[in-house]
Amino acid sequence: MSNAASNGEGKMSLTAKVIVGLVAGILLGLTINILGLNPAGGFVDTYITNGLFHVVGKMFVNALKMLVVPLVLFSLICGVCGIGDIKMLGRVGSKSFGLYILTTAIAIAVAITVAVISGIGSGMDMATESAFSGREAPPLSQVLIDIIPNNPINALSEGEMLQIIFFAILMGVCILMVGKPAKKLVELIEVLNEVMMKMVTVIMEIAPYAVFCLIAKAMANLGLALFAQLIGYVVVLIAVLMLHLFVVIPFILKLFSSLSVTTFLKKARNMQVFAFSTASSNATIPVTLRTVTERLGVRNSVGSFTVPFGATINMDGTAIMQGVATVFIANIYGVDLGLAGYVTVIMMAVLASIGTAGVPGVGLIMLSMVFAQVGLPLEGIGLILGVDRLLDMVRTAVNVTGDAAVSCIVAKSEGKLDESIFNDPKAGVVAGVDIDHDAEKELADVAKG
Repeated sequence: MSNAASNGEGKMSLTAKVIVGLVAGILLGLTINILGLNPAGGFVDTYITNGLFHVVGKMFVNALKMLVVPLVLFSLICGVCGIGDIKMLGRVGSKSFGLYILTTAIAIAVAITVAVISGIGSGMDMATESAFSGREAPPLSQVLIDIIPNNPINALSEGEMLQIIFFAILMGVCILMVGKPAKKLVELIEVLNEVMMKMVTVIMEIAPYAVFCLIAKAMANLGLALFAQLIGYVVVLIAVLMLHLFVVIPFILKLFSSLSVTTFLKKARNMQVFAFSTASSNATIPVTLRTVTERLGVRNSVGSFTVPFGATINMDGTAIMQGVATVFIANIYGVDLGLAGYVTVIMMAVLASIGTAGVPGVGLIMLSMVFAQVGLPLEGIGLILGVDRLLDMVRTAVNVTGDAAVSCIVAKSEGKLDESIFNDPKAGVVAGVDIDHDAEKELADVAKG
């Protein structure tokens, strides 16, 4: 055992700290909400929930997002070069794509089935004053065209994940084709990737406090009262999300990899908490990648491809929301979609998930596409606006769990999974940031010299 690991014994793990922050934030937020301490324009609202909590939470999310583009770029190039075999890269890509699309299709099909059987929204006479501006779903041809960036620098600055992934893969493949002359470039990119991973570890140290602020703000603003009129929608949606999280994903993991479901779920908790707190698959990429490679034993050559790829196209949780919400709104407005309508919803949800940014609230944008396609009134989205933010947190946790499961399946099939790490409960556990003072001194000597 290393000295760093020995020094970490007895300290509370990062996961435990984050969970403490999560629970404390929920309790404080509910207290503020129930006691009515958060009126608009009041001291608590101005300086606490939408002041301190908002600023700290937003800074943390921005810090995570700051890492996403360089981390994806460097890690993906390293991953492609690490694979070292263009044919194997094609296998990893096709397996990942097939599994992500399969899980998304299963997710929305199950969601629609459960929602139809439960009959949520039937007989309700609810109106809404909220309006939501939808947008027309882009044709599949445009989605395919947009995968290739006309300006890679602009794609990097705008955070266009599919374009960044395409550029990074192409660059990695061309580095492999160049061969030995590109060795120094590969070494540089590997060092940059290592630096980015260290930045992830440093920023994670403020996570417990940021999670506390994010959750406290959300609960103070939403509370429990908003769930009353939508209890059926909320219960069914959460039930399907839990079904997918604890039944469908574990079943697929076990079926295709024979790995321990219990071990996988235990090691995924930290990642799930971050996804729940940020409600952003993209912002959680650094945490997901670290969990997949250091906790679950997936080689970086595979994980650096499957994780950002999954954050871009794997929207299991969002697809579930679309299925349940479509049935709910259709029943409220008395619209009979029929079998053809529901098949259209499934197809739209799968297609819309490709190239849709993994950021908070994106589910509502995708839902507007689905509603426009099947002829449901877009103002119906106003009915679920009040509870969507909290439910967005839950479905994001489902999304990243699917990313990790597919990463393990693909890695196992390619012989790129270290099962000794996967089965070691302490593998990759972080108790704190370890500072290598010898490395610091060496670097300082170099700078002086």
